[in-house]
Amino acid sequence: MACLNLGILAHVDAGKTSLTERLLHAAGVVDEPGSVDRGSTRTDTLELERRRGITIKSAVVSFAVHGVTVNLIDTPGHPDFVAEVERVLGVLDGAVLVVSAVEGVQAQTRVLMRTLRRLGIPTLVFVNKIDRRGADEPAVLRAMAQRLTPALVAMGTTAGAGDRDARFVPHDGARLAAELVPRLAEHDDELLAAFVDDTAVAPERARRALATQTARTLVHPVFFGSAITGAGVDELTEGIATLLPTSGGDPDGPVSGTVFKIERGAAGERIAYARLFSGTVRVRDRLPAGRVTAIRVFDDGEAVPRGALGAGRIGTLVGLRDVRIGDPIGEPPPGPPGRGQFAPPSLESVVVPDRPGDRGALYAALAQLAEQDPLIDLRQDDRDTEPAVSLYGEVQKEVITATLAEEFGIRVTFRETTTLCVERVVGTGEAAEVIDTGANPFLATVGLRVEPGEPGSGVRFDLEVELGSMPPAFFTAVRDGVTATLRRGLRGWQVGDCVVTMTRSGYWARQSHSHGTFDKSMSSTATDFRNLTPLVLRRALAVAGTSVHEPVHRFRLEIPADALIAVLPVLARLDGVPGPPRVEGTGCVVDGEIPAARVHELEQRLPGLTRGEALLDAEFARYREVRGRPPTRPSTATGPLDGDPLDPDDYLRRLRQGPGLR
Repeated sequence: MACLNLGILAHVDAGKTSLTERLLHAAGVVDEPGSVDRGSTRTDTLELERRRGITIKSAVVSFAVHGVTVNLIDTPGHPDFVAEVERVLGVLDGAVLVVSAVEGVQAQTRVLMRTLRRLGIPTLVFVNKIDRRGADEPAVLRAMAQRLTPALVAMGTTAGAGDRDARFVPHDGARLAAELVPRLAEHDDELLAAFVDDTAVAPERARRALATQTARTLVHPVFFGSAITGAGVDELTEGIATLLPTSGGDPDGPVSGTVFKIERGAAGERIAYARLFSGTVRVRDRLPAGRVTAIRVFDDGEAVPRGALGAGRIGTLVGLRDVRIGDPIGEPPPGPPGRGQFAPPSLESVVVPDRPGDRGALYAALAQLAEQDPLIDLRQDDRDTEPAVSLYGEVQKEVITATLAEEFGIRVTFRETTTLCVERVVGTGEAAEVIDTGANPFLATVGLRVEPGEPGSGVRFDLEVELGSMPPAFFTAVRDGVTATLRRGLRGWQVGDCVVTMTRSGYWARQSHSHGTFDKSMSSTATDFRNLTPLVLRRALAVAGTSVHEPVHRFRLEIPADALIAVLPVLARLDGVPGPPRVEGTGCVVDGEIPAARVHELEQRLPGLTRGEALLDAEFARYREVRGRPPTRPSTATGPLDGDPLDPDDYLRRLRQGPGLR
């Protein structure tokens, strides 16, 4: 049976989880759709999700329709949990983007559609809540065309919108063909000729062209309905099965897949959710992360035991003790990765246990949560050994607090949330240490040059020395040392968008005393290169210099026209940079930029300035250099390799406390 891995995405409260339940009911998987309000949904399995009525973790369910097995992934809608969405994107064959017929296009809706189009993921749009008061089909279609994409094709219309009995009226064959041909002709020469000659096109031909162009993300079919009443769900289900492309992949080819989620089982074992693009993984197969001891494949709403996971399918693998989110299964998968598509967290906060004796347990619990969400980026504050985590927002902080209390029995409080900045290299700097020369205590020669990279390029490691000039393990150790060192720049922030080039290398070959065994005191090891690299790179950074950059959000603000005179001065005081106001209807729209640290304050001020009529959309745009005195971040020195390499005495003292210095 063909397989389709489908993501359900939306802004929070658009009805995404309710739609998932209705799709399962329509496919006969459940007798009655679960309710978000009653906490009875199949995909919101965490007690915290049921209690709060929001999706926090992505969940997979399965159903069959029209000969296609659909693995449906329900993702969080709240922007604080966008990392869960990010990890899912790389495993999808298609998506359904849910838009509320009442609230219309919201901030997260735009972010999601932009990302889906950039990744080339075929997408259907389902306009939900047509049974709610305020539902407005023409207004939603206009807003989607203006703020999402004009490449939309309505598959029908609504009748009785805003009423409990509202329904979706699909276009009949002739009407649908007439609607489709002008939209599809731009990318189909045969349809273009028919359009120019005013020749009728068979509905089946138009539908095939629609499926082809949907798969190429040239158009996005739009369905209307209600997840609560079931209106329009049958038509959406048919669209999922007939308009979205199914999985490909050769089950007999080389194994290639990716891990997009990790959770813990009842016995504490890691359970890896993986998508295979090629090949087959079987129980007892040995992978780099461990030996597979159990496999479950999603079928008819359940994860059922199987002996193998084949190409195109999603399943869970048990036994991979060293697996991490984002790890490849076999060869790296083709196509663009799902990770890195959304902005990184722009906030951080220190976590403090209510009982000082829980510090060790707290760190272990946070490490387990970071295993499931790497963007938490757990770190430790050197001044009081208190852990800090990266965050997207205050709701995420509340969820972490509740999770620690309910799952680990640890009650905590968070310190004040602060902005998470980055450092950028300003100039070019070089440094080197030569083996057996001066105060170099390591049996290694390392020369490094650091210089600015292109914005958004990340960190690139290059070589100006011959690759065969020393063992590959030593180059790997230098690369690892570079990655670790750049986690903390000259002012404590992570350094990105730079090029680090190795300019010198040297080592002492494996040696031993006469008739003796290997003597590491006279032979270079990877540890020598790993420990020397921070000393060299930090000195090169000091020569190059760095600047601190803060996250800036792009905002769109809709307000009554008479409130503009009160809002603009507030934006200025919050370091916002508004563009020229535009009149739209009886109100006005202001676009601009504002530091991420000031968005929350703006949200608090707007209701009083606009009589509660303001609509604010804000999303990460870029990093900009901090004006005035740049902020510093506390050291993360918690181990022998975390001492400050710009203070050699402190650095070497910490190394002597560990196993790294002979």
